[in-house]
Amino acid sequence: MDLVHDATVRIHRPGSGYAHDGPGGDFLGSGFFIAPSWILTCAHVAMRGEGGVVNVWFKEDRYSTELSEVPGKVVAAMPGARPQGAAAWPAPDLALIKLQRPVEHTCVYVTERSEAMLRSREIHCVGWAPSQGGGLLKRSGVCAVKGAYGASDDAEQVVRLDGDWLEPGMSGGPVVDLARGEVVGVIKSRLDNHQGGTAVGIERLRTLKVPSTPVEAEADDTYQSVFHAHDRYHADRHNSPASTERTWADAQSELSAPPGGVLGPKRRADLLGRLAEFPPPVSTRSLLALLDSLPGVHSRDHRPAPRGWRDGLGALYDTRPRDRDAPLELVLRYCMGVLAADRPFGTPSTRTAAGSLWEWVKRISEEELSRDFRQQLAMDWAAVRLRLEESRGRARAPLSNPVRYGERGYVVLELEPQGWVRDRYDWRIGVARHTGEMLPVDEDSQGSALDTLPDRLAAALTEAFRQCDEPGSPALLQVAVAPALFGLEVDRWELPSDGQPLGVVRPVVLRSSYHGPADERLARWNAMPDAGMWAEVVDCDNELRVRVPEVAHLRTLPHESVPVLCRYGSRPDPEITAGVVRVLDTGFGVALLQRRPTETDTVCKEFHRRAAEAVSDAHARDGLPLKVHELRKGVRAERTETYWSDGVALYWDDPHHPLPGSDEFLEAP
Repeated sequence: MDLVHDATVRIHRPGSGYAHDGPGGDFLGSGFFIAPSWILTCAHVAMRGEGGVVNVWFKEDRYSTELSEVPGKVVAAMPGARPQGAAAWPAPDLALIKLQRPVEHTCVYVTERSEAMLRSREIHCVGWAPSQGGGLLKRSGVCAVKGAYGASDDAEQVVRLDGDWLEPGMSGGPVVDLARGEVVGVIKSRLDNHQGGTAVGIERLRTLKVPSTPVEAEADDTYQSVFHAHDRYHADRHNSPASTERTWADAQSELSAPPGGVLGPKRRADLLGRLAEFPPPVSTRSLLALLDSLPGVHSRDHRPAPRGWRDGLGALYDTRPRDRDAPLELVLRYCMGVLAADRPFGTPSTRTAAGSLWEWVKRISEEELSRDFRQQLAMDWAAVRLRLEESRGRARAPLSNPVRYGERGYVVLELEPQGWVRDRYDWRIGVARHTGEMLPVDEDSQGSALDTLPDRLAAALTEAFRQCDEPGSPALLQVAVAPALFGLEVDRWELPSDGQPLGVVRPVVLRSSYHGPADERLARWNAMPDAGMWAEVVDCDNELRVRVPEVAHLRTLPHESVPVLCRYGSRPDPEITAGVVRVLDTGFGVALLQRRPTETDTVCKEFHRRAAEAVSDAHARDGLPLKVHELRKGVRAERTETYWSDGVALYWDDPHHPLPGSDEFLEAP
C-alpha cells in the first residue's frame, strides 16, 4: 500500500487563504499520479477550482513525510460541468490535471483490463479527509464490489461499493485491487449516513474525446500521451539497474495470483514499455480489426472499446487457451500485429522501437515456443523489416532549412572568474556581425557576484538584443564561460523588458573559454554532416554513472555523434568538469548537458530517450539551437512532453567564429 499512498495527492483551490493542512474551504478532494506530471481525479473535484486551476499537495521526497505544492491545470473533464438542475455530477466524473511545472514524484500502476473493478472481490479505497483534530489525514478502507449502476456500454456506469466508511474528501482517490496489485478505479461518492459508496472504473478514460484532426505527435491525443507515459515510467523503473526503489512489478510478483496473464508482472511491464515507444493505433477501428484477427479474441466484448496498445494487450487475458502454448503465442501474434500496423505519424525512434519489440518477441519465442512457430514469426518480421526500410527511404525531409547563425548577428556574453577574489566575475557583452566584427556593448572588470549578474547585466543585454534582433527572429545569445560554469543557468534569467526567461525568448547556447586543439575542433566541425546526427551518452552506461572516456576513445566516435552528459548536474564536481574537458579536447563543438541534480539511483532512461529524439529531430547541427529553444518554450507553455528537457543546456561552439581576443573586446566606450 505504500506505493499507492506515496502517489495519492490532495487537491486545493489556489491561493484561497486557508491553511493548506486544514479542512477549510480550499480543500477540494483527492487524486493520484497516473503518469509523470499527470493526475487523475474526479471532475467534480477538479472543476471546483478557479478557472480550471488547482494547487496539488504531494509527496516529493520518498524519504520524508513533508508535502510539496505545485500548481496544476485541468486539461480534460468528463463532463466539463454539472448539468443545470442535476443533484450530482454525472458519470464518468473523471478529470485529468496537468502539472504546470516539472517535479519528481511516484506514479500508481493502472490496470489495462476492461471492467477490472467489477471482477474484483475486495478493493481498497485511499484518499485524504478531514481528521477529528482539525487537519487532513490520508485515509484508507476496505470495500466489496456489489455490482454496478448501468451496463458496460452505458456512458454513466458506476460501480457500487459496500464496506468501510468513505469520508468526505476521499473523492478522486484511487481504488486498488490488492489481490492483483493495480489501480482499477476512482472513488466517486460516498453514501450519506451509510458505509460504502460508488466508484468509476479506470477504463472509462477510454471515452476521452478523440482528436478531430489528424494525430501528428503523441501529445496530440491526451489519452495516448498519458498512458504511453505511464507505461514507459513503469518499464524504465523496473528495468533500470540504477534504481533501488521497490517497483510495482516487484510488489505484484509477490502476490498469490500475480497479474499480467501468461506474462506475469515483470514481463508485462517490460512489454508495455516497448509498446509505448510506438505511435498509437491509427484509430480504435484499426485496433479492433487487429484484435479480431487473432484466434479466440472478441474485441466487441470489451467496453468501452480498447483505444491504445495496452488496452489491446489487456483484451488478450480473457481468451480461453486451446493448449499450453496458446496464451503466449497469442501475445506474440499481437506484438507482430503492432509491428505491422499502419502509423498515424512516423518518428525516427519508431525504427528503434520496432527493433526492440522484435528482439523481445524473438527472445521469448526462443525460450518457450516451438520451432515452427518461431519460423513463422521470422517470416513475418522479414516483411515488417522490408516495410521499415521502404518507409525510411521515404523519410520526410526537414520542413525548412535551419537558421545558420554564422550568417547573421548574435550576442556574446563572456564571464571570467577573477583569479584573486573567489566567486567574483568580470563580464563583457558584445554584438557579433556576420563579417566577424565584434561591437562591444558594455563590460565590467570590477568583479560581480553570480547572484547579482541578472540585474547587473539586464540593461546591456537589452541593448545588445535591440541591435541584432529581427522581427519574428530573436538573435542567438552565446554564453562563454569555463567548463566548470556550464551549470550557470543564464537561460533562466529574466529581463524586465521581456518578463520571460531568456531561453524562452531566444536561443541560448554555451561556449567555452577553454578549447582543445584547434585543428581537431575545425576538422570535427567541418566533417559533421548536414543531416543524420545522433546522440551519444558518454557519462552513463545502462543508467549507471560512469567516467567520461579518455580522449583516445572519444576520438573514435563518428562525426555524426553529439555527446550527451546526463549526469552533469547544477554544481559539477572536479571529476565531472574534467570529463567535459575531455569532450572539448576531442574537438567536439556540440554537446547536450543535463543540469538538473541527479542521485546515484536516478532513473534516466526517459532523458536518454528524449535527448536522442531531440537530436534526431533537429536534423542538422544548425538546427539544435532552435530545437532546444523550442523545448524551453514547451516547458514554459506547460507541455508535459517537454518536461524531460527542463535544465538541459546546449554547448554549441563554432570554430569558424572564434571568441574575440580579450584586448579587442575590452575596448568598450
